[in-house]
Amino acid sequence: MVKLNRIYTRTGDKGDTGLGDGSRVAKHDRRVEAFGTVDETNATIGLAQLHAEGELQQMLATVQNDLFDVGADLCTPEQEDPTYPPLRVTATQVEFLERQIDAMNADLASLRSFILPGGTPLAAHLHLARTVARRAERLVTLLMIEQPVNPEVLRYMNRLSDLLFVAARKANDNGAGDVLWVPGANR
Repeated sequence: MVKLNRIYTRTGDKGDTGLGDGSRVAKHDRRVEAFGTVDETNATIGLAQLHAEGELQQMLATVQNDLFDVGADLCTPEQEDPTYPPLRVTATQVEFLERQIDAMNADLASLRSFILPGGTPLAAHLHLARTVARRAERLVTLLMIEQPVNPEVLRYMNRLSDLLFVAARKANDNGAGDVLWVPGANR
C-alpha cells in the first residue's frame, strides 16, 4: 500500500525524477513523457466519467485503475532479477478492453463517414481522451525504439483508443447522434 506523508519532496527541483527502479532521469526523458501522457489520458477519462452513468461509468473506472498499472509498468524499466517483481500490464487487461469494445460495437450504427469529435458532452470528452491516448501510444512507440518496454503496454494503449472511440459513439445515441465529416462542405 502506498503511503504519502508529504506531497513535495524537493528531489525534482533540479529537473530530474525518480523511476520505479530507483534510478533518476530528466523530467523530459522519453519514459517520463510516456507515463506522464498516460496520466494525462487518465485525467481526461476522469472528466468524461463526470457525464457517464451505469455500466459505462464502471467501465471507465476500471480503465482508470488499469491506467495506473500502465503508468507503473512504464515507470519501471526492465531489469534482470529485480528485488521486487514490478507491476506489469497483462494480456488479460487488454482482453478486457476487447470484450468491452465488442459488446458496445454490437449495437452501433455502421459508419459511412469519418466522425468529428463532438455530439453529447460525454462523447466530446471521450473523443478528447481518445486523442490523448493516441498521443501516449505514439510516445510509447518512441520509447520502444530506445529501451525495452512490455509489449502489452502498447497493445493496451492501442485498444484503449479504440474503446474510447466506440464509447463516444455509444454516448451519441449508439451512433445516431455522431457528428459526421462532410468532405469539402465549406469550400
